Amino acid sequence: MNTSAPEIVIVGAGVAGLAAAAAVRAQGRSALVLEAKGRVGGRAWTTRPAELGRVPFDHGASWLHEAEQNPLADLAKAAGRRLLDTERMRSRRLFVDGRLATPAEEDAYRQAYDAIVASAHARAAQGPDISLAEALRPYADNPWAPTIAAWEGAIIAAADAEVLSLKDWAVNSLEGQNLAVPDGLGALVADLLAPRAGDIRLNCPVRLIRWQEPNGAVVLETARGTLHARAAIVTVSTGVLAAGGIAFRPELPAPTQEAIHALPMGLLSKIAFRLREPEQSGLPASCAIFRQRRSFAEPAVIFHARPFGRDSVVSFFGGRTAWDLAKAGPQAAEDFVRAEWRAIFGAGADAWLAPGAVHTEWGTDPEVLGAYCYARPGQAEARARLAEPLAEGRLIFAGEACHTGLGGTVGGAYLSGWEAAQLVASRV
Repeated sequence: MNTSAPEIVIVGAGVAGLAAAAAVRAQGRSALVLEAKGRVGGRAWTTRPAELGRVPFDHGASWLHEAEQNPLADLAKAAGRRLLDTERMRSRRLFVDGRLATPAEEDAYRQAYDAIVASAHARAAQGPDISLAEALRPYADNPWAPTIAAWEGAIIAAADAEVLSLKDWAVNSLEGQNLAVPDGLGALVADLLAPRAGDIRLNCPVRLIRWQEPNGAVVLETARGTLHARAAIVTVSTGVLAAGGIAFRPELPAPTQEAIHALPMGLLSKIAFRLREPEQSGLPASCAIFRQRRSFAEPAVIFHARPFGRDSVVSFFGGRTAWDLAKAGPQAAEDFVRAEWRAIFGAGADAWLAPGAVHTEWGTDPEVLGAYCYARPGQAEARARLAEPLAEGRLIFAGEACHTGLGGTVGGAYLSGWEAAQLVASRV
């Protein structure tokens, strides 16, 4: 690698890194993005698997949440990309003990959801930071509380309610418009953001960052040589940071290290199947399928059947269940999901799913080590602490972990990367 370098180096070519590089270039300054993987996009990654008939499949991020304040939604619309309103296109099938819920049960579920979530938000605003599970404890006898806890914890936040900060959950709740990208959100990121980022070097993992060198230099030691810069923006996951995937000399200040460990990675996994005969199930396009959980300990799986009218089913399971299955291996995970499918539709329904499946592997990917982060109870301020610039702005962290309000989303990652670039420009 050439020892001459741009002013600002960005570590990671995910959404935050690409946004940061674009912002640096928009200021008329030079930027270089270093990416460990052989592709851009990070956890926004679209492929066209043969198992699904070569249709787009998002392994990670799938929606543009909070579209009203999500810059990616504006970029997509300006580029003429097709976006679909999730709530308008999605239907739902709630099952209770192997049968469809009655209208009365549907009403009871909706009323319980509204009441329990509203109560949790009120407690987040008024009291100390506790776990989401503790906030739900007054509703322990409500038959719908375990299902609601699974949705809000393991499925949405990628972490079980027991380990999830109530205040972090509340401030990052997604209440705006959610837009789906039929051609794949990862493909959109690669097409629209990568060209704006400029110089990107793939297959170039950073091993060590020396961030207090003489004359205000930052030195990055990579698998392809050493690079000098005036500042570095680091956008890798908190999972990689906590595992020591990048070393720092001198060591990071205690508040920064504490913030990293206060923001562990959650895990939301997907397994996708092709439907042999899509019409056989009688399910409409883009149908969410789930069943009532009878206890807080019972694992939860959500199915998205026939997304965009395609002949496939995508299962989602998160939190402790996802981590356990990541350790157990792909076959154990697939067996678990197929068993859940049978529990909903009966033994014969297993034949609806074709052999073979597409698995996501974020939990075992050494360059990610999870899906997105969450804050531990009592650590709701950790995102802001992690985002604080170091060494007068020569080192700064960015990404979904650093955004308060859109944590865990591509919108939050984009905004965090852009804001980090502005801070570097103002200080360096």
